[in-house]
Amino acid sequence: MFIMNFISYYGLLLVKRGENVNVSRLVKQAQRGSKDALLQLIIAEQDAYYRLAYRYMGNEHDALDAMEDMIVTLYEKLDQLKKSEAFYSWSKTILVNRCRTMLRKKNRFLPLEEEREESMDALTEVNPYRDTESEMDMQELLSHLNERQREAIELRYVHDLPYQTIADMTGAPLGTIKSRISQGILKLKAIIGGGDRYDNDRGEIEAAQTELEQHPSPVRT
Repeated sequence: MFIMNFISYYGLLLVKRGENVNVSRLVKQAQRGSKDALLQLIIAEQDAYYRLAYRYMGNEHDALDAMEDMIVTLYEKLDQLKKSEAFYSWSKTILVNRCRTMLRKKNRFLPLEEEREESMDALTEVNPYRDTESEMDMQELLSHLNERQREAIELRYVHDLPYQTIADMTGAPLGTIKSRISQGILKLKAIIGGGDRYDNDRGEIEAAQTELEQHPSPVRT
């Protein structure tokens, strides 16, 4: 955990110094060998990286291990990145791939849709990002979807990842990702239409449906 401890300490220093992140500039510096620039890029999104890794791994220890492996990969392969503005989508794809690899090695790979109940309990107990009643209602709603629909919807609306990034992460065509999300949202709307229990989530679901209607896809799964 040395890398993560160092990043946490270094991050506090940057906050005190009031550093701003210019992604393109920092990526170019990092590609020229600046470890400081790479650290600044990672620190700027460390919470998002952690949330994403935690959703796959289900516990803090493995999530941090996955993040450390991602950082090593970034350091080794950053020169392969052609578009500096794509750094975060590229790095998050690397992180998800690392999580999948770690889970396969443990013979317990479970897509986001099939997370164990104890993982959900852990999220509410130790993860500050998942501690509201509304968020738990959403998790209960998502449990009604099939595994691929839930994964796509969580990556899009919980982790705010672009459709193309989700496609890259999952290995599915872009149209298929949009279709999974669209079908999943239609199913969620049917569920919440039956009662008032999920009123807190209605606005989010309707907003997601509106977005998809603006980017339709004929592909079905």
